Amino acid sequence: MKFAPAGGAADWYRLLRIDRPVGYWLLLWPTLWGLLAASGGHPSLKNTIIFVAGVLLMRSAGCVINDFADRDLDPHVERTKLRPIAAGAIAPGAALSGFVVMMLLALLLVAQTSLFVMGLAVIGAVLASCYPFLKRYTHFPQAWLGMAFGWGAVMAWAAETGSVLDSPVPWLLFAANIFWSLSYDTAYALGDRSDDLKVGVKSTAIWFGDRAVAAIVVLALLMVGLLGVATFMLGGFWVGLGWWLALMLQLLLCGRLLRCGERWGFTFFLQSHYVGVLFVAGLLLQGLLSPQ
Repeated sequence: MKFAPAGGAADWYRLLRIDRPVGYWLLLWPTLWGLLAASGGHPSLKNTIIFVAGVLLMRSAGCVINDFADRDLDPHVERTKLRPIAAGAIAPGAALSGFVVMMLLALLLVAQTSLFVMGLAVIGAVLASCYPFLKRYTHFPQAWLGMAFGWGAVMAWAAETGSVLDSPVPWLLFAANIFWSLSYDTAYALGDRSDDLKVGVKSTAIWFGDRAVAAIVVLALLMVGLLGVATFMLGGFWVGLGWWLALMLQLLLCGRLLRCGERWGFTFFLQSHYVGVLFVAGLLLQGLLSPQ
């Protein structure tokens, strides 16, 4: 009797993209935006632990469901053909079981907050679970990714304040992350366009075509502009400094992309998360260096 492979530790390490942590950062920073902005830079230790652990679980679960959804497409794409499910190292059923376990663990974490936050978490789970399948139906799966990642900011704000209707700030952070994801993930998708066209996968990189670089830049500037509006509403010197530094870095990255063109797209993607961390640093310093 032949058993389907469950994969070894090295296979799961690659499936969860632990060797490529940028995805964890791109989910963590918006979540910390919401947590720190809602609390004036003083989030509760409980919520900090819950949401950081939740980021680790949800990004890992997202990688698994993405590769499960793409198990018939990945073997035909040069960059993804050796991923564990595509290469047969981990059976689809085993991967799906791992996804369910991680989602249940995430549910246990969010159950330590409130019923309201749990309700928001259900929306977040739907966003994360549906994203990998959208590339078959729309050229804008990156916008859905932005909603899935940005929802962490809304949930974190709700966990700290008990509401998401008391301020427009969490929604500004959410919208900023949609534009951010559209920007960096379009840059990421530039390298896959020829393979994606062959297998019938859609993306913003394909939809924008020759205007992709200009679109990435415009979207990146819209993202940092929305963060600027949130900064104005939050107030505080250190928050403003963090935003200003984030703006300067965004301008530098965009300028380099305009000079180098599409071949620099993947590097733009890898370095974009530093824009998010600078804004986090400003929010954090505001809490540390300003009176409660």
